[in-house]
Amino acid sequence: MQVVKVDIDTAAPLNPEASILIIYTGGTVGMVFDEKEKHLVPFNFSQIVDHVPELRQFNYLLTVLSIEPALDSSNVSVQDWLMLAQLIGENYEKYDGFVVLHGTDTMAYSASALSYLLENLQKPVIFTGAQVPIGRIRTDARENLITALQIAATKKEGKSVVPEVCIYFRNLLLRGNRSKKVESSHFDAFKSGNYPPLAETGIDIEYSYEHILPHPQQPFKVHHTLNDQVAILKLFPGITPQVVQSILQAPGLQGLVLETFGSGNAPTKAWFLDLLREAVDRGILILNVSQCDEGRVDQGRYETSKHLLNMGVIGGADISTEAAISKLMYVLAQEGLSHQARTALLQRDLRGEITL
Repeated sequence: MQVVKVDIDTAAPLNPEASILIIYTGGTVGMVFDEKEKHLVPFNFSQIVDHVPELRQFNYLLTVLSIEPALDSSNVSVQDWLMLAQLIGENYEKYDGFVVLHGTDTMAYSASALSYLLENLQKPVIFTGAQVPIGRIRTDARENLITALQIAATKKEGKSVVPEVCIYFRNLLLRGNRSKKVESSHFDAFKSGNYPPLAETGIDIEYSYEHILPHPQQPFKVHHTLNDQVAILKLFPGITPQVVQSILQAPGLQGLVLETFGSGNAPTKAWFLDLLREAVDRGILILNVSQCDEGRVDQGRYETSKHLLNMGVIGGADISTEAAISKLMYVLAQEGLSHQARTALLQRDLRGEITL
């Protein structure tokens, strides 16, 4: 894999309003139909202006870095997240904002991970993509890209309006670590069930300033490690001891996202509680996350969650699974912390991912 700078045919303005770095990772947004092969193939990003001629109208200095070969987002790995964070860190002082073009399937996971890796972020990092390839007539890529660039460039009183990692898609700007892909066949692919949009777009871009994170006072910092010794266990009626045991006793496991029912409820069968208790006693961090798209975990509210609270399972409040798994990776990667300190860190709102 390599990172290639791509020259695009836009006039470099003498006095640009903003300088934006576009990072193209792959995904549907960058696909065109190959008439010879009769299937979608990645297109040459240097031809982006042919598909989005409106880019010539921007008074922005645009630079494109392309990941080659292009990534299908289903193949995105922890190493790819670390690479993206490093790219942004290396170019942080050169640009006013960043737009990451990414496949939609794991975009919420990637945006969540980047939110933890980029601490004290003072500039926009806007993820976007498309449901329909940019080479198609009815593509949504054009509007998503144009508006993402506008948001990344927008300042108020000399400061970026949105100093966050976000997802822009289909008229909504969402906090990245609050987002979830909910549609595979319609344009409104993402929603944020537990947090309001940061902006809605129509004729104008209307920002909800009260929901946007404040500018941090501490210096920007890039984290370069994540601990991938984690797993997700989604509960379902009829789950067997063998299934639960195979996950909880996986070699090297250090953290688990436990997807529970409703407000954090789980079976009270002895075998289930015994397996969880044994895992907690071995030092595995277990984060309780609701399977519901909206609402929050409230351990102890019902009898079926009180046992989890008493044994040391950590309540995840209203965090999403996408944000929870990378938060676990981030917390586990922090060196020199005790089990108690890691537990406390998981219960803190680090990047706007939970409501306390």
